Amino acid sequence: MAEKKGDFTEILLRQRVISPEQLTEARRIARDTGKRVGDELIRLGYATGDEVIRAMAREHGLDYVNLTEVVIPPSIVELVPESVARENAVLPLAEEDGALKVIVSDPLDYDTREKLRFILNRNIEIALSPRENILEAINRHYGQVEGESADSMLQEFTDTAIDFTETTEDASSDDDVVDETSAPVVRLVHLIITEAIQLRASDIHVEPFEERIRIRYRIDGVLIERDSPPRRLLGAILSRIKILAKMDIAERRRPQDGRIKITVGDKELDLRVSVLPTNHGQSVVMRVLDKDNIRVGIRQLGLSEGDFKTFKNLIRRPNGIILVTGPTGSGKTTTLYAGLNELNRPDMKIITAEDPVEYYLPGINQVEVRHNIGLDFARIIRSMLRQAPNIILVGEMRDSETAQMGIQASLTGHLVFSTLHTNDAPSAVTRMVDMHVPSYLVASSVVAVLAQRLVRLNCQKCKHAIQLPESVLNDAGIPLELAKTATFMKGKGCGNCNKSGYRGRQGIFELMMITSKIRELIFKNVSSTEIRKVAISQGMSTLYVDGIRKVMAGITTMDEVYRNAKRTEQDIIS
Repeated sequence: MAEKKGDFTEILLRQRVISPEQLTEARRIARDTGKRVGDELIRLGYATGDEVIRAMAREHGLDYVNLTEVVIPPSIVELVPESVARENAVLPLAEEDGALKVIVSDPLDYDTREKLRFILNRNIEIALSPRENILEAINRHYGQVEGESADSMLQEFTDTAIDFTETTEDASSDDDVVDETSAPVVRLVHLIITEAIQLRASDIHVEPFEERIRIRYRIDGVLIERDSPPRRLLGAILSRIKILAKMDIAERRRPQDGRIKITVGDKELDLRVSVLPTNHGQSVVMRVLDKDNIRVGIRQLGLSEGDFKTFKNLIRRPNGIILVTGPTGSGKTTTLYAGLNELNRPDMKIITAEDPVEYYLPGINQVEVRHNIGLDFARIIRSMLRQAPNIILVGEMRDSETAQMGIQASLTGHLVFSTLHTNDAPSAVTRMVDMHVPSYLVASSVVAVLAQRLVRLNCQKCKHAIQLPESVLNDAGIPLELAKTATFMKGKGCGNCNKSGYRGRQGIFELMMITSKIRELIFKNVSSTEIRKVAISQGMSTLYVDGIRKVMAGITTMDEVYRNAKRTEQDIIS
């Protein structure tokens, strides 16, 4: 047993894993959410699970166990029933003098220790390891979730002739509603959802084709295909999903939207469900809405130090419009919510207009657009101004009326956040002019535009240093002298990243301040190319340049930057 070395947070501070400011922030969030400080340090990205658990082990004088290196004999594993191991997230390690040593993730969880002592009728000693490592090890030693995986169950369906008889013989018969969703299909749908969430998928796609059903998970922005269920199961799978989402199971011709609430482990999650009729049947997308994803601070977004300070000052302005631009799935909502979380105090009134409201934020008044009753963005903005807010968030400026209402709100003393779908920051200005908003209004109201994309991060557990050929550096525009000081990294692929070499995502950004010079250009209705040249000359880092800097820091790879940003002649890396 190790010697005690003080509070684990003090250990992390001494090791310079975290800073005092990061610890203060984690403690504040933990106090507000009722969670542990260690969990918040991990979620905020300030420390890894290994670093926190190692520090806790030193604090309590306990052993730390690296579960990727240790081998647990089957005779020891058998001492704890699988149901007990899964329910309590514990794993037996060894027998010592009649006592059973088990691996846990919380050294202060005395209730679980007492429960194990009672159930197993023996003394319990503990060692520590991160919770996610324990759960992975449980799957290795006992088998997959609930004794089976989605893939193994799909193979079972393929090998057996379970008959889901269709009620008609026309082309759409696979979508006909079965009288009662069978127990195997109930289990299959649950396993698909559970497996997707455990793999950190952001959405689940169920797509019918002529001879098969394709199941895909989007993980870190990339679609991964899983084993396909037999085509004959389509009707039953659709029925089960529609029942969970409280949809009309008899409706096959029109698109439908719904929501599913599900608990996986100790997490309560929402799934936003969309059903779309296609020529081979109804296609389903279930988007996973995890509240933890929007509890990030501005620091965790990935902004460079300069852009971070500028953005933090921007959101404290009393009025003006701050636009966040990028395609669907580029993290705009997360960025806006990070700004709102920073400003969400008892002395501030914040109102949002969203289509739809995906995440519910405590302390913020959120209004959902309902086109069927005429409650659109413009009408909501008009009404919310009577509520005397300090800050307004408009989900998207998608037409002239919404844009003009947002501008009027900013000119009457409100800070307005909103989004636009444009490829870069300068294009946002010309896009608003294209929506018939007078250029003088755009120039006088917009204070900054932040364009962004999401790149995948090198896996922390398998990344290694690499050398890039001179030809690749020249193509990327990286000066050879600068390349000598860079740390290029790439993931080999391991169990932690599902052999992809990547785990997690972070933003690359382009922050354009509306300076007096750029304001003059907007008045003159010049092209976005001209605005871009001036913005770069005044210090704006483009998406490409910001991405390459993250490549040189070993955070991501060249492939990820090329996938998300295009190099131009104006992109000079220094």
